[in-house]
Amino acid sequence: MKKKNLFLWSLYDFANSLIYINFILYFAQWLVIDGGLSDFWYNAIFAITTLMLLFSAPALAAYTDRNGGRKFFLNFATAGTFVGYTLAAVVAYMGVDYVILAALFFLVGQYFYQLSFVFYNSMLQEVAEPSHRSRASGIGQFSNALGQVSGIAMTLPFADSRLLPLVISIAVSIALSLPMMFFFKEERRRQKIANWIKEVGKDTKDFARRFKIFFATSAAIPMLLALFFFSDALVTLSNNFAIVVERVYGESDTTKSLLLMAILTMSALGGLVSGFIGDKIGALNTLKLILIGWIVMIPLMAVAPTFKIFAILSIPVGLLIGSAYAIARAYLSTVLSKEEMTYGFSYYTLLERFSTFVGPLSWGGILLVIGPEEIGYRVAVGTMALFMLIGLLILHFYRRRIHI
Repeated sequence: MKKKNLFLWSLYDFANSLIYINFILYFAQWLVIDGGLSDFWYNAIFAITTLMLLFSAPALAAYTDRNGGRKFFLNFATAGTFVGYTLAAVVAYMGVDYVILAALFFLVGQYFYQLSFVFYNSMLQEVAEPSHRSRASGIGQFSNALGQVSGIAMTLPFADSRLLPLVISIAVSIALSLPMMFFFKEERRRQKIANWIKEVGKDTKDFARRFKIFFATSAAIPMLLALFFFSDALVTLSNNFAIVVERVYGESDTTKSLLLMAILTMSALGGLVSGFIGDKIGALNTLKLILIGWIVMIPLMAVAPTFKIFAILSIPVGLLIGSAYAIARAYLSTVLSKEEMTYGFSYYTLLERFSTFVGPLSWGGILLVIGPEEIGYRVAVGTMALFMLIGLLILHFYRRRIHI
């Protein structure tokens, strides 16, 4: 493994997760509970972001696979993330009358945040050779979870304010993102193109043809299809965690933060442990075991009668969160060819933890039909186990030959 690149790569994930967790924990509640935005429209933000990425990320990825420049576009997306999130926080301070405008800026921040991982995840090949990628990916996932724990810890004294934690996390995240943006060294340098926007435009027009070829021939398709389902469930559960605890158990923001910190600490450990296991028994086998764990645990959490039981079940589930993403990323990097690495990871990002579609709409639809009552949230949580089951079945029965 390239230790310097691994450190910078992991630090970037630490920084990005720090800002993400505070927006999901505090800004989500400001939008839905304080601002009165419906659960449906809150979850629709993530679905809309996915559609935006669908028509932009693959084209940008195809361009970088051909001409290099992953870090250039990573830096561009990182800047867009901070601008969107900062404007969302500023508008929120103006009051709940501006909730729609704040939600729109949050959507912009989410778009660039997710776009950054198209380039970030594909840089795994610049960090470690295939035989050690599960371990490197696990270290990155450890940093991600540790960043979320640190983000909650540093803003915990201000938990009564749903906006001040946003300002703090934005400032710290910017500072910690800079080393990756300036010092990470790519083996392949970006080719200077007179008009790269025009070149990306050509890739956008060529989207349908390349999409068909990739999905007809790539060995990564079974993994990506499975990811579409199990990641939808994971992200939907994560995005709605604070709201569920509020609506079902009526716990304070401080209690939510402490529970989330415990879950994320376990997630950090899960990323490290699963990385070593993945290198030993294979990433695919490890991922299947992780999904079986989710299929068992989600229904138990959905029917937990008290907050104490819910918390006892939720904390060990953190191991499965860190494990799922660490192993999925590592496995995908081994089945993608070098020529399609960034392009393949553009779809991974579309389907991974920061890009959902079916899950949020299913969640919002259930609450729209049943109502935002306790039983509605319990049914919504339990439904996520079905997505995990579908992902497991795809991984087990759908195989494609890997061409090396």
